Amino acid sequence: MSETVERHEFQAEVKQLLDLMVHSLYSDKDVFLRELVSNASDALDKLRFERLTQPELGGAAPLEIRLERDADKRTLTVADNGIGMTREELVKNIGTIAKSGTKEFLSSVKERGGKELPPELIGQFGVGFYSAFMVANKIVVVSRRAGSERATRWESTGDGSYTLTDSERAESGTSVTLELKPADAEHGPRDYTDEHVLRSIVKRYSDFVAYPVKLAVWKTPDPAKPSEKVLEDATLNSMKAIWDRPKSEVSDEEYQAFYRHLTHDWNDALRTIPVRLEGTLEAYALLYLPAKAPFDLYSPEMKRGVQLYVKRVFVLDECKDLVPSWLRFVRGVVDAHDLSLNVSREILQKDRQIQIIKKQLVKRVLATLEEMRRDKPDEYAGFWEDFGPVLKEGLLEPDGADREKLLELLIAKTTHGEERTSLEAYVTRMKEGQESIYFLTGPTPESVAKSPLLEAFAAKGYEVLLFSDPVDEIWLDHAPKFKGKPLVSIGRGEVELGTEAERQRETAELAAKQEEFADFLQALRVHVQDEVKEVRLSTRLTSSPACLVGDEHDMTPRMQRMLEQLGQKAPKALRILELNPNHGLIQKLEGVFKANKSDPRVELYAKLLLGQAHLAESGQVPDPIGFSKVLADVMTRTD
Repeated sequence: MSETVERHEFQAEVKQLLDLMVHSLYSDKDVFLRELVSNASDALDKLRFERLTQPELGGAAPLEIRLERDADKRTLTVADNGIGMTREELVKNIGTIAKSGTKEFLSSVKERGGKELPPELIGQFGVGFYSAFMVANKIVVVSRRAGSERATRWESTGDGSYTLTDSERAESGTSVTLELKPADAEHGPRDYTDEHVLRSIVKRYSDFVAYPVKLAVWKTPDPAKPSEKVLEDATLNSMKAIWDRPKSEVSDEEYQAFYRHLTHDWNDALRTIPVRLEGTLEAYALLYLPAKAPFDLYSPEMKRGVQLYVKRVFVLDECKDLVPSWLRFVRGVVDAHDLSLNVSREILQKDRQIQIIKKQLVKRVLATLEEMRRDKPDEYAGFWEDFGPVLKEGLLEPDGADREKLLELLIAKTTHGEERTSLEAYVTRMKEGQESIYFLTGPTPESVAKSPLLEAFAAKGYEVLLFSDPVDEIWLDHAPKFKGKPLVSIGRGEVELGTEAERQRETAELAAKQEEFADFLQALRVHVQDEVKEVRLSTRLTSSPACLVGDEHDMTPRMQRMLEQLGQKAPKALRILELNPNHGLIQKLEGVFKANKSDPRVELYAKLLLGQAHLAESGQVPDPIGFSKVLADVMTRTD
């Protein structure tokens, strides 16, 4: 066989990554074996799935992962008889960034300022293969794609380049051979040709891999003849389907170990949720709530959904039909015993049993969250900080099946105190005669908390919920209700607070003021008529001179900006400028207008008041240069 050697350069980001690996910034170098075993397990899963529709890919040998060591040559090989890779796939999966998240990984390394890195970063960013360069001077990969007769050899010393040559392999699969660095018992790396070292690493990281991880070891068949030894295969992992075992038989340590194997998250899961469905259908599930949000929680490329097995046979790595998108952070495994093994992805989406399982999984997750909210409020508050915005996406579901439950789980910042509150707790504190749950939205928690729109509510003792997540602008716009009480924005429409007698008195006072200020308000509106639809007196303000509000059904400015960012043309809704008739500035300006209706200061102050109202609402003005000129004119005037 003629051999053609092709030399390739790694992609720029991969070169940087290799440099990090070669210089061993990781404290726990053992994780390389976890990653290689995990990659091998994935390859076996893929072959198993392809065999469902392509029986010709089947082989006589059982699917397995083998560790082969040579202490004299200082080599360790991780081999599988899985799906394998073509030459093109080797270049794509190892030589380039692909979808590994290497850019995000490098950014995270940079943020740590060159400090020693925690091992969870490897799994978190999907750069597992490259971690082998922490312990190897050279890596050789030989792979043969299932269904192909050709094999390819990939080789690199981590110097920024790699070579590709034709090769031979007896069966499909991949072998990764590491030429190990010298062992260093004190500073690492350990001796990865030592049986006890390999056993301990596999037990710690890969005990729940569904395929046997085998290692040839010397055994003594006859204890009476200790000198006579034979080389036999030993299976290093238990391969137990932990989700099939009763909860009473599984320790928390085992659950956490399986979670780490499943997700490569080195933080313990916040909650473990075993699920057993029996009766009309039989299914087992093991779900986890993570303690921390993954870096790609809002990325379209995020891996979401749970793994699907049918009678312990792997079918799908990301079964998105089993959990809604607003529970995409949930991780786990579902083993459905009544589904057909040859079910296709398209049929799976329409399968009635899948919908039944999904409904039960959602029910169990929401019940677990409710228990946490009730019994561990501090822990729940931390969970909500990371995952609350995602959960609120469920309030936008068309069928609204879980809307009431999600509203019960919702907690929000409030004017009542420092801690977030639930809607249920808010309702118990509502004033006598109060029919609505009041809320305010804004771009940041700080801007909402300091909004002048809160002044009248604070003065009269009304509590207001404060929302600042982008999704809040959408679900709150759908006029939700909680236990029959509507959620009403204090930034839109008219505000009526207090008892009937108080409202009648305030309405009469405002009407008198409105009549007194009518010409003045009309003059102000003339100067800002292109930017506001109305200038009127306010009952919302007690200490601020001005604020901006919308009509009851107007779109909020933030919602308009969000639509524009998505490339949609949002209808422009002009705001209403409300003025505080009791504020000294407004009274003084009204006096200036009465003295001289043509006074140029009226126009300046009209624009200045509008700019102040914009700043109070969002911290920004639509025309910063124009506002600066107005401010300079006001400051330089002497009359």
